[in-house]
Amino acid sequence: MDFTSDIWVQAAAFIGSAFAVGFGAIGAALGEGYAAGRASQAIGKNPEMSGQILKTMLIGQAVAESAGIFALVIAMLLAFTNTEGLELIKAFAFIGSGLAMGLAAIGSGLGSGLPAAEACQGLADNPKTGGQLTTNMLIGSAICQTPAIFGMVVAFMLMFVDFSYQPFWPGWAALLGAGLSIGLAAIGSGAGSGIPAGSSTAGIARQPSAATQVRTNMLIGSAVSQTPAIFGMVVAFMLLFIDWSTRPAWPTWAALLGAGLSTGLSAIGPGVGNGLTAGEASEGVARMPESAGPVTTTMLIGQTVAQSTVIYGFLVSLVLLFIPLEESHTMTAWVAPLSAGLCMGFGGIGPGVGEGLAAAYTVRRIARDVKQNVLLTRVMLVGQAVSESTGIYSLIVSLLLLFVI
Repeated sequence: MDFTSDIWVQAAAFIGSAFAVGFGAIGAALGEGYAAGRASQAIGKNPEMSGQILKTMLIGQAVAESAGIFALVIAMLLAFTNTEGLELIKAFAFIGSGLAMGLAAIGSGLGSGLPAAEACQGLADNPKTGGQLTTNMLIGSAICQTPAIFGMVVAFMLMFVDFSYQPFWPGWAALLGAGLSIGLAAIGSGAGSGIPAGSSTAGIARQPSAATQVRTNMLIGSAVSQTPAIFGMVVAFMLLFIDWSTRPAWPTWAALLGAGLSTGLSAIGPGVGNGLTAGEASEGVARMPESAGPVTTTMLIGQTVAQSTVIYGFLVSLVLLFIPLEESHTMTAWVAPLSAGLCMGFGGIGPGVGEGLAAAYTVRRIARDVKQNVLLTRVMLVGQAVSESTGIYSLIVSLLLLFVI
C-alpha cells in the first residue's frame, strides 16, 4: 500500500473528526441527562407544573446541546475536507482541531445542564418565579458555552490557516499543543461556570426579591471562572502563530507539546475551584441579600488565590516556549521539557479545586454571619496557602527539570 502525504492527512482528518464529536458528546449528554432527571423529580413534586417544567427542561437541554452541535460541525467539516495537495504538517492541525473542539465541549455541555436542572426544580418549588428562572438559566447557560466557543475558534484556525510555512519539526507539536491547551483548559471553565449558574437559579427560586443581587454575583463569579480558559487560549495562539523555523527541531518539539499540556491541564482545577466558590457565594447572597458586599469580596479573594496554579502553569508554558534550546537528540534533552509540562499541568489540578473548596465553605459561612468576615477570610487564606504548597512543589520540580537536570 502506498502511503502518500494526502493519505496521511486524510487519515488525520478522520481521527480529528472522531475526537471532535466523540469527546464533544460526553458533556452535553451528561448535562442533558442531569437536567432531565431533576425535571422528573420536580414534576413528581408538583405535577400541576409538568407542562412548564417540561418546556424549561427542553430549553435548557437545547442550550446544553449547542456544545455538542459545535463539535458536530467541526467533525463534519473534518470528515469531508479536501486534503489533496496539503502538506503533511496539516495532519496534526486536523488532529489538534478535533481535540480543541471535542475537549472544550465537555465542560460547556456539562455546565449548561446545571442551571437547567435547578430551573426545573425551582418551578416546582415556586411556580411564580418562572420568568426569572428561565432568564437566569439562559444567561448562565450562555456563559457556560463560552469555553466551547474558544475551542471552536482555535479549531477553525487549525483547520483553515495555512501552516505550510512552519517546518514539520517542531511545527507538528505546536499545532497539537495548541489544541490540547485550549481543549483541556476549557473543561474546568465550562463545568465551573455551570456551578454558580445553577446555584443562582436555585437561589432566585427561594428568594426572588434578591434576583438582581444574586445574578450580579453569579456574573462576576462566572467571569473569573472563565479566566483559566483564556490562559489556555493565549498559549494556543502563541503556539499557532510564532514562527518556529529558527528553533532547533530537537528538543523544541517536546517543549512546545509540554507548553500546551502545562497550561491546559493546570487550568482544569482552578476553573472548577472558582466555580465552587462562586456557587456558594450566589447561594449565600440569595439566603442573605444584605451580605452581598462581604460575600462577593471574599469570593473574589478566594478565587484569586485559587487561580495561582494556572498562573504557574502559564509561567512554565512561557519558559518552555521561549527558553533557548540547543540541538540535541538525546532522550533526556526531550524528556525533560515534556516532563516539566506534565508535572506542572497535573500538579495544578488538585490545588485549584482544593483552594476553591476552602473559599466556597468560607463564603457560605460569611453569608450566615457577616460579623465573622475578617476572621473567616484570614482562616481561608491560611488554609489556601497550605493547599497551594503542593502546586509550588510541582512548579519547583518543573523548573528543576528545565534548568538544573
